[in-house]
Amino acid sequence: MIKGLHHAAYRCRDSEETRKFYEDFLGLPLAAALEISETKTGRTTRALHTFYRMDDGSSIAFFEAPDMDFDFKRQHDYDLHIALEVSQADLEKMFAKGKAEGIETRGISDHRIINSIYFRDPNGYVVELTAKTPAHDEAMNAGHDKAKQAVKAWRRLTTTSPRWRRRKRRPMRCTMRPRKPRRPSSTLRRWTRLSPKRAN
Repeated sequence: MIKGLHHAAYRCRDSEETRKFYEDFLGLPLAAALEISETKTGRTTRALHTFYRMDDGSSIAFFEAPDMDFDFKRQHDYDLHIALEVSQADLEKMFAKGKAEGIETRGISDHRIINSIYFRDPNGYVVELTAKTPAHDEAMNAGHDKAKQAVKAWRRLTTTSPRWRRRKRRPMRCTMRPRKPRRPSSTLRRWTRLSPKRAN
């Protein structure tokens, strides 16, 4: 029934700063930018919905909605991140590119089934680039029962162990550095003029 991912959507602080990261840095083309002035329930609103297309036709999407509050913060990898597949050669190239452009870059991490690097986008989200290893397909095979067994074992551990605790993390500070400006699309230029100033 479900054929695949069409798009995954997130909030963004600033559509143009987001475009600089996803299009200029990562190389994902801005495929669409839709202005929204009214919700399906008839409420007046002001939002811009942008889509960045990947090679398989799916998209990463964002909503900039200045009239709606949102807690932008440096997300921890465990709380929220998206992983995008690349080749091993491109993984190494993007790792070097991130370092050279002063973008927060971590890796290269060997997870046995994948190798990964990690960036942080202007909204505080962790973006992972990952390259499959030869062990990937067998480990990610939905036909075997190992994954279900692992989930059941984890359930037993977390519900019966008296020492199990969930620890709160301290908030982290963003260290993103500004990048060289690029001329935005006409829709984004118009949106920037019309949108109220955003606090940093």
